[in-house]
Amino acid sequence: MIFNSVPYLIFFPVAALVYFVLPGKVQNYWLLLASFFFYMNWNPVYGLLLLASILITYLASILIEKKIVPKGALVFSLVSNLGLLAVFKYSAFFAANANALLGKISAARLPVPQLVLPVGISFYVFQALGYTMDVYHGREKAERNFFRYALFVSFFPQLVAGPIERSKNLLPQFHSVHRFDADRVRSGLLTMLWGLFLKIVIADRIALIVTEVFGDYLSYNGAHMFLASLLFTLQIYCDFGGYSYIAIGSAKVLGFTLMDNFRSPLLSSSVREFWKRWHISLTTWFTDYLYIPLGGNRKGTARRLVNVMIVFLVSGLWHGADWTYVLWGGLNGLYLVAGHLYDEMKRRRNGELAVGGKTADRQSADLKKTEEKTDDRSMESVAAGQGFSYRFCRGIITYLLISFAFFIFRANSITDMIGMLRQAKAVPGFSTLLGAAPETLAGLGGLDAGALIAFMCAILLLIVVDTLQRKEMDVVAYVLSRGKVFRWLVYLVLLGMIMIFGVYGNEYTQTQFIYFQF
Repeated sequence: MIFNSVPYLIFFPVAALVYFVLPGKVQNYWLLLASFFFYMNWNPVYGLLLLASILITYLASILIEKKIVPKGALVFSLVSNLGLLAVFKYSAFFAANANALLGKISAARLPVPQLVLPVGISFYVFQALGYTMDVYHGREKAERNFFRYALFVSFFPQLVAGPIERSKNLLPQFHSVHRFDADRVRSGLLTMLWGLFLKIVIADRIALIVTEVFGDYLSYNGAHMFLASLLFTLQIYCDFGGYSYIAIGSAKVLGFTLMDNFRSPLLSSSVREFWKRWHISLTTWFTDYLYIPLGGNRKGTARRLVNVMIVFLVSGLWHGADWTYVLWGGLNGLYLVAGHLYDEMKRRRNGELAVGGKTADRQSADLKKTEEKTDDRSMESVAAGQGFSYRFCRGIITYLLISFAFFIFRANSITDMIGMLRQAKAVPGFSTLLGAAPETLAGLGGLDAGALIAFMCAILLLIVVDTLQRKEMDVVAYVLSRGKVFRWLVYLVLLGMIMIFGVYGNEYTQTQFIYFQF
């Protein structure tokens, strides 16, 4: 059952209506039942794996809080849950790579497991492990009510693709009774509508082009591949961002608040800023539970940069059992390392100068303080004297760097990635891209002129909304605060584009969310 499907459009209203009708004492039991039904709709066996993760982390946390072999309980929880990931997500990957090495020295071969990856396992395992580690470090108290804890791990809006919630945010919300609130429901539904718009109108349209080019790259030139790479960055943002908005909106309708997962990442002016705004729940999870325990930035520059590379290599592997994901993570890590070294070089160079009676060292210190106070801006963005054109150029460069990394991410294999690069070099075709970009785009994925115009309008709307959100504006609240005519105009425009250019559009096919495979 996926968010952009008819079954969910039936399931969610029923789940919400029953939830609000039930007495407060049994609301959580109903949500828990609905969440397991939602998850087991893919495969009933998946429910057993989810239950196993819940049982292990629940019991481990109780033992930790009672000081009964706390380290042993933590290790058991980590090994058991990561073991589930290793078996279902990585066993075939490791076996295939081991066989490749064995093939060079002997005829021995390891069996390659043919297991289906349970949907969402990477997300709920990390959420459960985060809770266990919080209890171990004394940041949270162990939840004694098993059913309440089970609901925290299995809450259906964010179960299969996040946001990866923290116990300090979500778990206390299950202690409260939530009643129907018309304003909150309207806000949640509009948030869900925006998510569906991103997924159906933009992401699924781009998917037609990207799938065609990446799936048959020998039939296309460098211009097509360049265009497909740029579009895939937009596709994965609208696809995963669309899911996140639907998840956040669904939870809001029910009375729950989930953390933001995206904050206009494609408008970033540096890779560092991008990673503060992209998949925030995973980035902060790795920061808190891997980067900081490794030493963070407390053990010198060299160790800090090594820690950054470790985090991004692990993050790449978390995304999928393929070397393309590891390479993608490593490249993003190198981007951040290079950016940090460049910043250090600038600080040292400017430290020899004095400007306006204040040394550049003092200016650098002031800039560092400003950076700490502006979590959503990169250090370069807050430096004095930067105009719009400078930030715009930095934004373009950042988008190109991120798109090249996502080109590796999207490639079906390392072999395909190398083949596409060779094909692009052999047949550049940039005159096609520069001289006839509209015709190039319209000729791909079955897009006709009308669909292309609608697509461009949708992109423009996305840019406007993301720009407003970047300026800390709550766009949903703004729309709901306007008059009835304006509100309904927004509703009808979004619904109309979803129906005309999405569901009933030319060549439209329903697709699963990209991050469901992780």
